[in-house]
Amino acid sequence: MNWIRFSFFCSCCALALTQVACNGMPRRQLRMSQQRAMRLYAENQELLNESSNLAMQSHQYEQSMNAMAQQQHLMEQQLANMKNNLDIANNRLVNLQSERGELHNRYKNLLIRSRAGDSPLSEEATRRFQELARRYPDFEFDPITGVSKFHADILFSSGKANLRESAVPLLRDLAAIMNDGSARSLNMLIVGHTDDQPIHNAGANHPTNWHLSTNRANSVLLTLKEAGIADHRMGAAGYGDTQPIVTNASSHARQRNRRVEIFVLAPDAVIAGWDPRHVR
Repeated sequence: MNWIRFSFFCSCCALALTQVACNGMPRRQLRMSQQRAMRLYAENQELLNESSNLAMQSHQYEQSMNAMAQQQHLMEQQLANMKNNLDIANNRLVNLQSERGELHNRYKNLLIRSRAGDSPLSEEATRRFQELARRYPDFEFDPITGVSKFHADILFSSGKANLRESAVPLLRDLAAIMNDGSARSLNMLIVGHTDDQPIHNAGANHPTNWHLSTNRANSVLLTLKEAGIADHRMGAAGYGDTQPIVTNASSHARQRNRRVEIFVLAPDAVIAGWDPRHVR
């Protein structure tokens, strides 16, 4: 079709130029006009081809953009599904950790009661421990089991195992109760716990939460010893972050998990008992 148009165009130009030539135009000018007309036609064709190519490229680009948009939409849907699945998994994990904490507390209470019976403290010692808990808000006491619980922040600075000076009077008051009356025959198991945060700038003394929990229990034990509790009445242990009482989902929850617990035990309790008569 383009060739037919070109031939028709050239014929018209030739006819026009022939008429002009017949009217006296020199033949040289006629040839120049024909060549100019052919150049203009060739340039016009190039422009048409370029326009067609640009249109085709634009169409291909539009198709590519549509394909990319569809792919992005699909990826967004997959990401939303993955986020939803992750939220469901996290909720299940929180529930499982909460159930695990409840089960652990039940087991711990059953263990203490089965091996040491109910709280071995007398009514007078229990009353004094309750009074101590009222005086120190971050100190908890369970009159049923005889378990005392210190929030670690009242005893220690973050990541440290050295007792605060402000915590010493509390431990001395506790030692005074344990060294008076019938409580003088009772033993104590001191247990340290941490949250799940890794140790920052870990030193040689406690590079992990295991070390930190054990070292904190030892610090409490040594302070009680200085306050007059005999060595053979005490034991120490550290559980790191393995026994949280709540999930470590917030700073407040982690604060509750950082604690030192003291279990008051009867003299014959297997968990921490010692009978010098068995020494050979």
